[in-house]
Amino acid sequence: MSFTTADLCDRHEAGVRVVAPGFRDYGGLPCFSGPIATVKVHEDNSQVRAALETPGDGRVLVVDGGGSLCCALVGDVLACLAHRNGWAGLLVYGCIRDSEAIACVAIGLKALGTHPRKGVKKGAGDRDLPVTFSGVTFAPGDHLYADRDGIVVASERLL
Repeated sequence: MSFTTADLCDRHEAGVRVVAPGFRDYGGLPCFSGPIATVKVHEDNSQVRAALETPGDGRVLVVDGGGSLCCALVGDVLACLAHRNGWAGLLVYGCIRDSEAIACVAIGLKALGTHPRKGVKKGAGDRDLPVTFSGVTFAPGDHLYADRDGIVVASERLL
């Protein structure tokens, strides 16, 4: 599947929501897309791991970490787990770590930045609910399309 977010915006102007700039590419695949699954956490990546332990079936995990820059929610172990379980990518509204190792994993991964400290593991957080950040609401089942130019979300599959 080949696309650019610019072309999707041109073709489906009224049908896409554009995520505000600010995310950086970290995964080995800068272009990725898929149906959305969500987690909402605060400096605790337990629910991120729980989601990635399930079959991804080409989905994109959207992690609402509240924009926290205090610790990482995804590292190389979780990126590899996501790849092995068939996830297309991750969008992390927070930080990741092990960025050099993640760059070698064939998965899409965008995040706000990096942080060497890992998150706590208390099991807190919610899954499969709409989350809102960067000017967009991400609902489970919506479709996310990401490339080097940005991220767009649509309620329906565009490709």
